[in-house]
Amino acid sequence: MLLELRAENYAVIDRAVAQFGPGLNLLTGETGAGKSILIDALALLLGGKASADFVRHGAEKAVVSCVFDATPGALKVLEENGIDAEADVETVLLRREILANGKGRVFVNNQAATVSVLRQLAPELALVHAQGETLGSFDQGQQRALLDRFGGAGCASAGDAVAAAHEAWHGTQGRLAAMLSDEQDRLRMADMWRFQSREIAQAGIVAEDEDAQLEAEKRVLANAEKLYTAAMGAHELLYEDERSAETTLGQALKLVEELARYDARFAGPARELQAAKATVEDVSAIARHFAENVQAGPDRLEEIEDRLAALDRLKRKYGKTLAEVISFGAESARQLAEVENRDALLAELRGLEAKQAAAYEAAAGALTETRVAAAKVLERAAEKQINELAMKVRFSILVQSTKDGVAKDRGDWTAYGWDEVAYLIATNPGEPLKPLDEIASGGEMSRVMLALKVTVEDAVLRAGKKKTALPRTLVFDEIDIGIGGRAAEAVGQRLKALSKTQQVLCITHLPQIAAFADQHFAIEKTEMQGRTQTAIRLMNEGERVREIARMLSGATLTDTSLRHAENLLSASR
Repeated sequence: MLLELRAENYAVIDRAVAQFGPGLNLLTGETGAGKSILIDALALLLGGKASADFVRHGAEKAVVSCVFDATPGALKVLEENGIDAEADVETVLLRREILANGKGRVFVNNQAATVSVLRQLAPELALVHAQGETLGSFDQGQQRALLDRFGGAGCASAGDAVAAAHEAWHGTQGRLAAMLSDEQDRLRMADMWRFQSREIAQAGIVAEDEDAQLEAEKRVLANAEKLYTAAMGAHELLYEDERSAETTLGQALKLVEELARYDARFAGPARELQAAKATVEDVSAIARHFAENVQAGPDRLEEIEDRLAALDRLKRKYGKTLAEVISFGAESARQLAEVENRDALLAELRGLEAKQAAAYEAAAGALTETRVAAAKVLERAAEKQINELAMKVRFSILVQSTKDGVAKDRGDWTAYGWDEVAYLIATNPGEPLKPLDEIASGGEMSRVMLALKVTVEDAVLRAGKKKTALPRTLVFDEIDIGIGGRAAEAVGQRLKALSKTQQVLCITHLPQIAAFADQHFAIEKTEMQGRTQTAIRLMNEGERVREIARMLSGATLTDTSLRHAENLLSASR
């Protein structure tokens, strides 16, 4: 819901802050006090068109901002537009700055954004019903969503089936399109994949570490003479020489063993000398074996250098390591096989696409039938509600699954089905039904939307569904133009009923409606230092009585008007 709305240097507002609560928030004030200015400010934050005329005379810029409770849909919009949002974020902050030259800036959660982002967020946060505003807000998607919400579980389950069928069909469509597009490019790529896979295969890489093994062998061959001399020298010093380490250790071992026969303390050292003598013999044997196998063959060295050069060329082209080269070759072979088996794959995909298209058509057709049935019930219930709000209308909901009598082509298939939902109304006898957005009166439009919303939410509550709906905040302006008496009370009752499931903001001139407020705000225009200023404040119970009395009798309050105001408040409860 909308938590707070701020405006600075906006039109005649110097600085105004309003903190709204759940339920029904009503704004009242004398004519010309600037009540609709606040609604205009909110519409601006939901993507409305800005103008330099909004900047208060003498100010450099106007600033409007608001805070909404975050919704999953709103957080998804932020993520899709690259606006950072923490996983546990609870609010969405919107701010617009309008400079005196007409230019402006947009911020969402204190990060630079665009008006387009505000318009994407709007359906997730609020819907404004006012002259010129509903037309842009209550679009095809909102109309369809309202009907589906009224349809309840039937529309929900049918809609889920359509969404799943569309996702499967659309994915196969994408694969088919990729295979059929740019055939020449694919053939050229096939030649490249063929060359790459052949080149890597012909290299005959024996192991992922073959280059490391060859480098080790190369180092040995390049230093063969030096290594032979070192190995033989070590062997002689350890074993062959007359005073070799093995001979010396053997003599010392005999002496220590003799001592051990007389003193047990020498038993341990004797064993250690025996182990050392065995180690010397082993190292000596290894050195001699190494020397015997060292070859200074220039042919083998040249062969290794050629092989390493070939492997390096492959690594420069296909990967930093031989493992990456092998993987690259396997991927090239896979892509080549896909191209070479193209006809078989195309046939398989076309068969799958046809099956998935049939599944989508069946699911979309079932959803259309469910929507048509729900539309017949909703149009009767909504017409009754509308006519209880001082109107005499005919109301109809048209669900179209064809275009000019012809089945929709696949370009019209969506995850929501193929239906176009149109709300039609005739506000005077003898007039033809016309689209809802062609109604001229802003007050009539607001009352129609109120009746629609109340009808839908009443059905949701009676069905025992969770008491939530989107958009969460509904704003009504000009809803009471041309009505009074019983009709005004009926409007107030329906606003109150709607506010049980959604936050409602409403501007009213009628005391019968104002009496139903959960939060009642006064919009006041004053003059200070020769400048007109508009302010907003939340009224307490006593102030509400006097405000409703003013709405009943005008500027002069009487005992009668005060008692009447108290009676209205008491009756509304």
